[in-house]
Amino acid sequence: MNNASQRGRLMLKCLQLSKKMSTRMGFEPTRAEHNGLAVHRLNHSATSSCDHRGRKYCSLSPVLKMVDSQYYLPNDIGVSALDCGEAFRLLSPQEKMYAHYLSRASWYGGLAVLLQTSPESGNIFVLLQKIFRKQTPEQLEQVATAAGLSSEEYQAFLVYVAGLYANMGNYKSFGDTKFIPNLPKDKLEALVKASQAFQEQPAEMEALWDSCSCRLYSLEDKQKQLGLGDKGITTYFSGNCGLEDAELAQKFLDSKKLAAYNTRLFKRNNGGKDCYEVRLASAVQKDCAVEGECESCCGTFNFEDKEFTVKRGDYAPLMEKVCFNLQAAEGYAANENQKKMLEEYRRSFTFGSVEAHKEGSRYWIKDKGPIVESYIGFIESYRDPFGSRGEFEGFVAVVNKAMSERFAKLVSSAEVLLPELPWPREFEKDTFLKPDFTSLDVLTFAGSGIPAGINIPNYDDIRQSEGFKNVSLGNVLAVAYATQKEKLTFLEEEDKDMFIKWKCPSFEVQVGLHELLGHGSGKLLIQDDQGKFNFDQSKVINPETGELVSSWYRGSETWDSKFSTIASSYEECRAECVGLYLCLNKQVLSIFGHDGQDAEDVVYVNWLSMVRAGLMGLEFYTPESKSWRQAHMQARFVILRVLLEAGEGLVGLEEVTGQDGKPDARITVDRSKIHTVGKNAIHRFLCKLQVLKATADVEGGRALYDGYSTVCDSGAHNFFRLRETVLLRKEARKMFVQANTRVNGDSVELVEYEGSAAGLIRSFTERFQDDSEQLEANILELSKLDAHCWC
Repeated sequence: MNNASQRGRLMLKCLQLSKKMSTRMGFEPTRAEHNGLAVHRLNHSATSSCDHRGRKYCSLSPVLKMVDSQYYLPNDIGVSALDCGEAFRLLSPQEKMYAHYLSRASWYGGLAVLLQTSPESGNIFVLLQKIFRKQTPEQLEQVATAAGLSSEEYQAFLVYVAGLYANMGNYKSFGDTKFIPNLPKDKLEALVKASQAFQEQPAEMEALWDSCSCRLYSLEDKQKQLGLGDKGITTYFSGNCGLEDAELAQKFLDSKKLAAYNTRLFKRNNGGKDCYEVRLASAVQKDCAVEGECESCCGTFNFEDKEFTVKRGDYAPLMEKVCFNLQAAEGYAANENQKKMLEEYRRSFTFGSVEAHKEGSRYWIKDKGPIVESYIGFIESYRDPFGSRGEFEGFVAVVNKAMSERFAKLVSSAEVLLPELPWPREFEKDTFLKPDFTSLDVLTFAGSGIPAGINIPNYDDIRQSEGFKNVSLGNVLAVAYATQKEKLTFLEEEDKDMFIKWKCPSFEVQVGLHELLGHGSGKLLIQDDQGKFNFDQSKVINPETGELVSSWYRGSETWDSKFSTIASSYEECRAECVGLYLCLNKQVLSIFGHDGQDAEDVVYVNWLSMVRAGLMGLEFYTPESKSWRQAHMQARFVILRVLLEAGEGLVGLEEVTGQDGKPDARITVDRSKIHTVGKNAIHRFLCKLQVLKATADVEGGRALYDGYSTVCDSGAHNFFRLRETVLLRKEARKMFVQANTRVNGDSVELVEYEGSAAGLIRSFTERFQDDSEQLEANILELSKLDAHCWC
């Protein structure tokens, strides 16, 4: 039997064993969800049950339901190509090879996000890859027409596919809301079964469709968003885990001095006793000791009368691919720091060692001013409901020298600007470690989404004592925040032209300050394992109480482990406040080329943009669970609340009726009061945020942050009703099409695609064409391995 046949049989067996379907499809919307939202016809409602082996089946019955528009992507969603052609062409042959293999490592690792997002994402991905590997979007359109789909329905299908690729799963990376195809299920099924892929392998494709089709459309309450326990779906924890399990696991990890970044947690019952499996992401599946370890971190341990087993091998086939390409990249590294960095990354992904990744990050920090910049690993914890586990991402980018010069000037001014921040010097780092701060044109960004700027690494011990890097993603900024006047919401007409003119320049300033002096500022007060303090506990006064500080971080405690579920959003809020506060500084504005009236307009638009974003953040609040689904938008809502509370007419927010006769809102900022009322409000709030963070005051931090995060219908503003208006007026976030690189002899070619849903689809089907069948079999096998854990 040939390899292709073996893989096909393995895939079919995997699908038949892992066939699991979801529960009730469709839901009755609230009044908020009716307003201005489309009617979507679903053909079936599903109820589910599990057999004794944990498999889930759905029974179907006809039903007509209303579907809130937040659960699908509109046909006119913006799709833009990230332009990196000129930057790539200027690279040397060696640099192109280096960028190529780093990109390959990133793309393969990024597939792990499918398994980190939802139980069905991996199978949906494979289904779509198989369809579009056989037929291009243009070829499939003829099939769709013959199968009875209208042009609008086929476009809706393409948009769904592009959305799944762009988000690396069927939940939005920004907001964590599920999205479903905006066409009837029977139409999609007809298209799938008429496709060439289905015609050639009907049994395998039927099993693949059956394994994911029910959950693909399901909008059961729990499946509408990511979350822990009964609040949503997560694959960072098995389905029987709750907050108490996450807290216990964190205590266990702290006791073993293990970071949670590259872990998942699985719970099972063994004879009435709860047993937990902590699984490390690694290519190696044997629980052997890693070089440099005194003993293996793997094994079985008793902790607080519970059994914990630490094992390796999560995402093993994908981590193997990552390591292979990182090793290939080493041969084209520009210096020893890059070589050692890649060696440590390989060790990390081979053995599941966060310590090795930290060591690689140290070499990365030392690699100053590279032409090709990159970072890779389990990095950001936004989508872990507990806030400790990192989603895989990898990026490769080329330095934009002109814009980087501005950021270099900002770095040079940092030691002058840091004392301007509103906390006592004892709460600032003893020495500011000047980082690299570069503007980059993204070649590759693999993961669930692409940010505008990054401040990394996230390891507190390295950031506090060794440094960090900042990057601003220039070609992302150039297309992500371009705005059409007719689509601008919630602003007065006289503000719109100025907003369009200064939005991107003001955001560049905000990103620079947010990343460098927001995330890069502030000291954590720590007592290490040897009892040594990094501050004088007999002298440092808490400015909020006027007394000596009474709390601090101890031993292996970190910011993430202490503040857990609010850590990400709280820190984003602190960084955003630093940006608002320091953008008032004329020296900062001058660095970015803004003086006189232009500088004042940049300040005004930056503050106006922030409060508008705070209002728009209500889209990412879930009333049923009283939870926020997006860290940055929660942070901006908190800032809106702070500035509204400041009073004196600084910020105005009113409900109005739009020109279309539907509910609308208007938000304004009195620019004459930004430097006085606004600055004072942010001064007070920012000082509180930093002091509570620095002193590890979790109780005080939660009380402050949760208080401002509360969404209610009482008081001066009915935020529940405003949320309805925001949902009515919302615009979908853009998706980005990224290029591929391809080795041709001794050179590397850049393959670019058009900025459309079809272009995005082609980029993904061509991205993995060399080993597609084996890769798809691996993803299905990994999905099957844990299928019983989500029931």
